Amino acid sequence: MAPELDLALTLLDQAYDCKSWHGANLKGALRGLTAADAARRPGPGRPSIHELVVHLAYWKYAVLRQLVDLPRGAFPLKGSNWFPRAEAEAAQWKGDLALLDRMHRELRAAVAALKPADLDRPSAKAKYRLRDLILGVAAHDLHHGGQIQLIKRLGTGR
Repeated sequence: MAPELDLALTLLDQAYDCKSWHGANLKGALRGLTAADAARRPGPGRPSIHELVVHLAYWKYAVLRQLVDLPRGAFPLKGSNWFPRAEAEAAQWKGDLALLDRMHRELRAAVAALKPADLDRPSAKAKYRLRDLILGVAAHDLHHGGQIQLIKRLGTGR
């Protein structure tokens, strides 16, 4: 594989589910959480961990759309960006974790199928280069992974 694509995949992997130097990746931050844990809000009007998970899945899909030209509305849930999750339902929590995994696998496969020259081309639907979208989605995982770690800490009172 070309070095630039290999690096992009490494960044996606380390941000999501592979060992990295910075500590917990996104999957590590989510490990062991129950539906009740994930439903807690850090404050009024703030998103819960559960809502962050669906938000992350949506943005993986949004970048995937740019890489493989999926039609608008192909995300399995109605809506965009933020999806209310008010109840602590174990089945919904497991389903949303599975959705996040699925969107990550599909995005990763799409990145792996790119040619090195594709990284510098603009996406069909946005003004950004594919490289920027791929690196941005990895940064998005890291950002919200850290946020999830903080929410967990706030919830335990430590």
